[in-house]
Amino acid sequence: MISILDPSEGSHGGPTLVERMHLAFSNDGKLAGSPQFEYRSQQQHMAELVAGALEKNRALIVEAATGVGKSLAYLLPAATFALEQKRKAIICTHTINLQEQLIHKDIPIVKKVVGDFHAELLKGRNNYLCPTRLKSAFSQTGDLFSSSEAAELQLIEEWHRENPTATLSEMDFTPGARLWSMVRSEPHACTPRRCPPGSGCVYQDVRRRMAAADLLVLNHTLFFTLMASAEETLADDANFIFPRDFVILDEAHTIENIAAQAFGIHVSESSVRFELGRLYNPKTRKGFFASVGDSDAIRDVVQAIAMTETFFRNAEAVCKFTGTYAKEFRIREPGLVENELALPLQRVANFALKAGDAAKSEGQRLELHDIAKRLGGLRTNLSAFLDQTEDGHVYWAERGTGDHRSLALHSAPIDVSPKLEEIFFGGGKACVFTSATLSVGDDERLNYFRNRVGGQKAQSACIHSPFDFKKQMRLYLVKRMPEPKDEAYGDAMQDKIAHFLGLSQGRAFVLFTSYTQMTAMADRLEDFCLDHGWRLLVQGRGMPRHQLLAEFKKDVHSILFGTDSFWTGVDVPGEALSNVIITRLPFAVPDHPLTASRMEHLEEQGINSFSEYSVPEAILKLRQGVGRLIRTQKDQGMVVILDNRILSKPYGRAFLASLPDCPTEIVA
Repeated sequence: MISILDPSEGSHGGPTLVERMHLAFSNDGKLAGSPQFEYRSQQQHMAELVAGALEKNRALIVEAATGVGKSLAYLLPAATFALEQKRKAIICTHTINLQEQLIHKDIPIVKKVVGDFHAELLKGRNNYLCPTRLKSAFSQTGDLFSSSEAAELQLIEEWHRENPTATLSEMDFTPGARLWSMVRSEPHACTPRRCPPGSGCVYQDVRRRMAAADLLVLNHTLFFTLMASAEETLADDANFIFPRDFVILDEAHTIENIAAQAFGIHVSESSVRFELGRLYNPKTRKGFFASVGDSDAIRDVVQAIAMTETFFRNAEAVCKFTGTYAKEFRIREPGLVENELALPLQRVANFALKAGDAAKSEGQRLELHDIAKRLGGLRTNLSAFLDQTEDGHVYWAERGTGDHRSLALHSAPIDVSPKLEEIFFGGGKACVFTSATLSVGDDERLNYFRNRVGGQKAQSACIHSPFDFKKQMRLYLVKRMPEPKDEAYGDAMQDKIAHFLGLSQGRAFVLFTSYTQMTAMADRLEDFCLDHGWRLLVQGRGMPRHQLLAEFKKDVHSILFGTDSFWTGVDVPGEALSNVIITRLPFAVPDHPLTASRMEHLEEQGINSFSEYSVPEAILKLRQGVGRLIRTQKDQGMVVILDNRILSKPYGRAFLASLPDCPTEIVA
């Protein structure tokens, strides 16, 4: 048997990485001894493709359907290649939960095969508590915090003492945003010099270990934030982040929107108030300026807070938000309002710099300089937004709902493909994009995704699921349904959902495209579920997402009503999920400024935006929703689509062609 880590003669005739991955994923390979491993030719093929892309320093885009086992298929060749070539592997996932799954579940399996190696998980630095800043905050409790904040600060300190390496997501309570901002890691207040080895600063310890790590696990948001920020770039001569590194992006269907957000402009009323409030809070009379007793600085902060209110209310008045629930308004011309906030922010920033220079402690100096820098960044972004200086961007305002009266200003590049092409596909860089849902219809070349990310030159592959959908899944399509605006729609939807819940005895996800429709239908079906002894769990009704999923898995006959976030990234194997009911085809709302601008961009090129953007995006999301049902070879169940457009509209054929081949029943 050829060892995984033994390239033997290498270029002199020894087995290639591709060949060694073929052996490793065979029936009698190195992985065969793991209880979690079962031979799948699809997984073996993917591992070979990944190995080939790494060896040849090229880009690969590969769809690996549910059941392929893509995590191991890219982790084993990535770890092997990293160790042999002394190149750092960067693995990017969609969420922190997926990061932790790789670290705690999948990477230990790989280590048993290749031997021990250094894998490091990095979250955004806002997730890390800085002990140095915590100590500094404690020393100024009376000047900086109200009595309730002081009590919460004590809780944070006690939690940290018991959990010195834990991060924000692991806390058993949620600290207030202002208080957490005073103790978390920040670029200018939490530095390698201020937080040296032995200080207990987890973030700086992780940063120091990153240089020596063989494999890093990041999430997409952090990765693109690092790519978009020159300040946070860890090496000037980097491939992506480090010299000679390579990157694998899992759940790659999400990266277009994440990259657009990272490369855009964002200024919110709450962020301006937040930074000003760190200097002085008129209600509590606490803050850094209170601690130094600078009355002139306090006066200017109070004036800046008042001007913040005036500026954003003026901006909100100009925006034509249509309807009670409308949240976004597209801004097509520069000069939305006069920038009367720039000067007050500059004055306060100057006071912060001056106070920092005169500060008696290094900690206070760094804190004040950091706030000054942040205020300067807000002022710069505000000017860039109002002047619309970024070519090819769409600009819009977004208002808070309910009691959260706050306005946010955003921009994003309409087309990120040129930027992504430059980053990933310019030549000579090894990178792998993978997801269970990249193809649209029967396009196994993945042309839609390739075009969206600038990957026309990349190698592509489509690997089908090993699951036997003809035996494991049944699809129900409803032929007749009233239109949503019809008075009879609610009753018809209620009857259909109740009928199919009865067939599966609960044990169902019911997926909606509208939060309002979801809550209305939950009210309608609450008594029905209660009468049958089925617990009804509803997104947004007081329970966080992870807890909803935990409760759903625990109560095998329960039903979960969910919207957007439950269509993707949810893994519920076993009988607890035996039915996925999809109430509407998941077309994106065409009035969101980013969606609308992308469609306009296509129309300007003579491309039908509905067929070439709206339909493919909806197909990909539908495939994500359907993919929640069958997670293992033992799972069985039904998928119900209550939107009859899949049968009545010409584009319905493309939706059906994208779904697994399984028995299908059309019901009246």
